[in-house]
Amino acid sequence: MNKNHPLYREDVQNVLTVDGLDTLKGKSVLVTGATGLLGVHLIDVLMTLGGVKVYAVGRSKAKAENRLGEYYANPLFKFVEQDVCLPFDEDLHVDYIIPGASNTHPLAYSQYPVETIQINVKGAEHALNKAAECKATVLYPSTVEVYGNALGQDVFEEDYTGKLNLSTSRACYTESKRVSEALCQSYISERGVDVKIVRLSRIFGPTMLDSDSKASSQFIKKAVNNEDIVLKSKGEQFFSYSYVSDTVAAMFYVMFHGECGQAYNISNEKCNVHLRDFAQMCAEYNGRKVVFELPSETEQKGFSIAMQAILDNSKLKSLGFKPKYEMKDAVHRTIEILK
Repeated sequence: MNKNHPLYREDVQNVLTVDGLDTLKGKSVLVTGATGLLGVHLIDVLMTLGGVKVYAVGRSKAKAENRLGEYYANPLFKFVEQDVCLPFDEDLHVDYIIPGASNTHPLAYSQYPVETIQINVKGAEHALNKAAECKATVLYPSTVEVYGNALGQDVFEEDYTGKLNLSTSRACYTESKRVSEALCQSYISERGVDVKIVRLSRIFGPTMLDSDSKASSQFIKKAVNNEDIVLKSKGEQFFSYSYVSDTVAAMFYVMFHGECGQAYNISNEKCNVHLRDFAQMCAEYNGRKVVFELPSETEQKGFSIAMQAILDNSKLKSLGFKPKYEMKDAVHRTIEILK
């Protein structure tokens, strides 16, 4: 990805307008999952802001050098090569923690369900322990998937409880995120940790990893390569999506304006689309077409059975936050930046 692309620089600058972000100057922020789609954009924003000590945590030094290498010479940046399933160094002291490390795409759920649970639950536990030690604020990135499956045409508000499915290994992601949220509430109650929770919709954007197997990421990769878009279902799924820049802006907004113990849906009603329409937007970019293909058995294991997952963002908007991008603009700028 070209971080110097004017559209990407514009994305970063848009996040920098978030009210409260300047208060991070002179503070320190720990970000796990630093080389992921969200982690890279979060860190790009923090390093562009300046004056913030950033601890970027990841398991692969080589991947970090590729994704964040431009910051290695900056004394305010430190890469910490560590598995989040292990405790953090006792000498590490920070003001804010964003524990973003997770397996977040279908092939990972399918191939590594045990590890998915461990990364989510142990990662949350060690982040919360460190926050208790440092009196740090935790911004916990949860997911639309904690709601389960919609009961009919329901829209998910923060107090919604849907239909759960524990009969497949794919429950590794959903249930470990639910447990992690319960851990957050438990650390608030028992140890007085300041925790704010964001429940993320399906995120896309130019900081995506090449290994990302989500349908949206596959569509984008095909468009970048000027190929027909492959859809491995009828595309009737109706989901909330969010552009990575809007997502990161909303996360920071909740960090500064949200209440401890509260969960906030992050979505954008202008990005609620059917999967087939997402595929069509990617195809239209190059004048290509959408083709249908049966998924492999391994792919099928990782697929969500949900047909609708729409997040109500009224609570987020009541804080004063407004997303910027419409779906087609966000999809096309993602492709343009990656090309």
